[in-house]
Amino acid sequence: MNPIDVTRREFFTTAAGGLGGVALTALLDQSGAFAAGKTTRAAGAVVNPQASRPGHFPAKAKSCIFIFFAGAPSQLDLFNYRPELQKLDGQKMPESLSEGVRFAFIQKDTATLMGSRRKFSQHGQSGMWFSDLLPHTATCADDICMINTMQSDQFNHHPGQLLMQCGQARFGLPSMGSWLSYGLGSENRNLPSYVVLTSGRGSSGGATLWSSGYLPSIHAGVLLRSEGPPILDLENPAGLPKSLQRKGLDVLRELNQRNFEQVHDPEISSRIANYELAYRMQSEAPELTDLSGETQQTLKDYGVNRSEPEKSVGRSGTGEQFKSFATNCLLARRMVESGVRFVNIIFASWDHHSNMDDGLNYNATMVDQPIAALIKDLKQRGLLDETLIVCGGEFGRTPLGENRPGYEKVSGRDHHPNAFSMFMAGGGVQGGYTHGETDAIGWGPVRDAVHINDLQATMLKLFGVDHLKLTYPYLGVDLRLTNITRESSVIDALIA
Repeated sequence: MNPIDVTRREFFTTAAGGLGGVALTALLDQSGAFAAGKTTRAAGAVVNPQASRPGHFPAKAKSCIFIFFAGAPSQLDLFNYRPELQKLDGQKMPESLSEGVRFAFIQKDTATLMGSRRKFSQHGQSGMWFSDLLPHTATCADDICMINTMQSDQFNHHPGQLLMQCGQARFGLPSMGSWLSYGLGSENRNLPSYVVLTSGRGSSGGATLWSSGYLPSIHAGVLLRSEGPPILDLENPAGLPKSLQRKGLDVLRELNQRNFEQVHDPEISSRIANYELAYRMQSEAPELTDLSGETQQTLKDYGVNRSEPEKSVGRSGTGEQFKSFATNCLLARRMVESGVRFVNIIFASWDHHSNMDDGLNYNATMVDQPIAALIKDLKQRGLLDETLIVCGGEFGRTPLGENRPGYEKVSGRDHHPNAFSMFMAGGGVQGGYTHGETDAIGWGPVRDAVHINDLQATMLKLFGVDHLKLTYPYLGVDLRLTNITRESSVIDALIA
C-alpha cells in the first residue's frame, strides 16, 4: 500500500504508518504503565517509543539523518580518486580480479576499464579528495568522515537496499530507524520517532526500506510530504470545530475502552491511539513543515528556491526535484530540532548504466548544495555534534565501463559491491578523516574494508548502543540489526 494514497480510515487504522502504537504507548506512559530502560523485551510487551531512554553506555549522537542515494552513485566519479584508472582507460582489466565475479549487465569478455571524466582536487586541512561535481560538500571536508572501502554482499538494487537499511537482504525485517526508535525512543511525544522523506522517482525498495518488520508497528517509519498537508487526511473536514472533534474523540475512546476491557484485543487500543496521536499531530506536523519562519538566507543556503535545470534526466523523475530535495534537507534539520530520532531522506535514482556524465551531473548538483548547507546549519546551531549525518547508496560502480549489448557506446558503469564510498558527519565521527584504501583502479580494498553490518554496528555505538545487546525475540531467536550469522565489528577508527 502506498502511504500517500491511503484513505482516512486506512491511515488511522493501518500499522504501516506506526502512528497508532506511538500514540497508544504515549497515553499508557502517562498512566505509569511502563518499565523503563530495557532494550531487550518480550514480544508484545507494551513499551513507550516516545519516552527517551538511555542506551548501554554514554552516547555521542542523539539523532540521525540518513541521506540514502538509492540506485548507487559512482564513487569513482565523486569521492575515490584513482589516477591510475585514468591512465588505463580503455585497457583490459586483469582477469584475476574478475574471476568468479558476477555482473548485472557487463559482458566480461569484452569489457574495458573506464577512467573518470571528472577533475579531482583536495580540500580542507585534511586534504580530502572530491570531484568537481561536489564543490559545496568539499567545503565541509574537515567535518566529514569518508569511507572509501565499503563492501556489500549484494549486487542488485532491492537486496542491496534492504541490506543497507535493514541489515540483511530479505523481506520482513526492521529498518535501522525502527531499531533506534525501539531502543532509544524519541524526545517529542507529538511526532513519530522515525520519519521518512522521499524525492526523485522512488527507490527500488519502496516502503520495505522503512518497515518495522517483526518489531511492533509503532516503530515503522512515517512518510511525510514536503509540500501541502504533511500527511494526507490528517486535517479536519471543513466546518468541524476543534472542540466538537475533541468531544467526539472522547466518546469514541470511552466506547472503545469498554470494548477493550471485555475482549482485550490490542487492535482496539491501537484504534484509540490512532485518533489521539492524529489529534495531537494536527497542530505540530503542519507547523513542522511550514518554512515561512525560516530566513531568506537559510532558504537560499539550502537552495530551496533553485530553478530546475533545463536539461533534466529521466533517472531522477520529473518535476521540481531540486526544490524537493533541498526542502527535505531543511525539514530534516527542523525535525531533529524537534526531537525526532531518525530521519531518512531517500532520493532516487543514481542507477547510471548509461549517460552517466549527464545523469551524475544532474544528481550531484541537486544534492551538493543542500547537504553542505545542512552540515553547516547544524554546526552553526550547535547541533552537529549530536546529529549523525550519513550519506551513501547500496553499493558502488565498476571501474569497467558497461558494455551492455544494444548500447551504441559505453557511457556508464555497472553495479559494484566490492568497494564503494560513503561519508558521515557530526554525531561523534572523526572529521577530516578518510578511512581505507582501494587498489589503483578502485576494484577492491587493500586495507580497512568496512562491511555494511560493520557500519551499522558503528552507528549504533555512536548512539550508545551495543549492537549485540539491542535484540528482539522472534521465532525463538534474539534477532538484531546486524546479522546474527555474521561477526560484525565496530570500526573504532571512525569515532572521534
